[in-house]
Amino acid sequence: MTDYFEKSLIMHQQLKGKVGIHNKIPIGSRDDLSVAYTPGVARPCEVIAEDPEEAYKLTIKGNSVAVISDGSAVLGLGDIGPLASLPVMEGKALLFREFAKIDAWPVCIDTKDPEKIIETCRLIAPSFGGINLEDISAPRCFQIEEALQDIGIPVFHDDQHGTAIVLLAGLINAAKVVGKNIRDLRVVINGAGAAGTAIARLIAGVGVGHSSVDPVKDVLLCDSRGVIARSRADLNEEKEKLLTFSNTDGLSGSLKDALNDADVFIGVSKGNLLTSQDISSMATNAIIFAMANPVPEIMPEEAKKGGAAVVGTGRSDFPNQVNNVLVFPGIFRGALDARAPAITSEMKVAAALALAGTIETPTTETILPHPLDRTVAPEIAKHVRASARA
Repeated sequence: MTDYFEKSLIMHQQLKGKVGIHNKIPIGSRDDLSVAYTPGVARPCEVIAEDPEEAYKLTIKGNSVAVISDGSAVLGLGDIGPLASLPVMEGKALLFREFAKIDAWPVCIDTKDPEKIIETCRLIAPSFGGINLEDISAPRCFQIEEALQDIGIPVFHDDQHGTAIVLLAGLINAAKVVGKNIRDLRVVINGAGAAGTAIARLIAGVGVGHSSVDPVKDVLLCDSRGVIARSRADLNEEKEKLLTFSNTDGLSGSLKDALNDADVFIGVSKGNLLTSQDISSMATNAIIFAMANPVPEIMPEEAKKGGAAVVGTGRSDFPNQVNNVLVFPGIFRGALDARAPAITSEMKVAAALALAGTIETPTTETILPHPLDRTVAPEIAKHVRASARA
């Protein structure tokens, strides 16, 4: 079995990083130097000074994204700080280039102060066409992203919305497989951090759990203390906001209480939480998205033993991988091409519908495309671009 940890370490040692800068023009003469730098460069500078919009035509701005992190919530590693998170941010930049031909730069910031991160993003925004926030812990990530929606370029926290968009696409196709209407699904989400919150908002926003025929259908969120309910006195402000669109019946209890007769379980929490017996308490043809990494909340075979019809995880060695790489290159490509000042809810839904639509005939083993499918990003970009322009 391949030891990917050791193989990755060796690759990083050999390459000293995974991304670099590639010049678009040769510098082989004094004329080349005079055009690319002084004195010729003064003219494009003057044009941009007269009309800042010209920067999109004359510089890298229109095709560049800053990947910004403080390293406080790196997937599977936790709070490892900005320097240790750099290999992850380089990887993100690599994927932007690979799938959407976007030039992305890792920018790891040595502070956890939300106001300083917000200020830093505002100060460097002129150089970039978009900002991808990455691996910033909740609830600070909500505050930071919200505060940056007015800077004139799209700011997108991928841990929230990338995960949510892929999940919605998978849910749309999984519901088709089991013959259920997404509005009639009772959904339980375990994990009320960045990803869980964004998933709940997105799926509720498209009508999941808003059945017109069965009022017990709902979206429930759980944290380590159980169902997030009005009866709890320990909720912070962010969790109280969740109750404006979830748990309308005021259910309380544990995660396992919430699973009783649920149609869907979505896990963005920690591994080995559930057993096949827990799945057997759910509705017939249950849908499971166990996305904790590297160990899911329940392994696929165990979930199927309990009666699950469709199972997705965050891992590449199982079918139906919920992988953000399916979304963030295409959504930024579409946003940059449309010169969108922000990524709206409508653009996120457009991305999810486009992603779901790449699978013509969903099956239990194929509700999402392969993460390396090169046709996905252009398809998402097309629909996001149209949504932004509309």
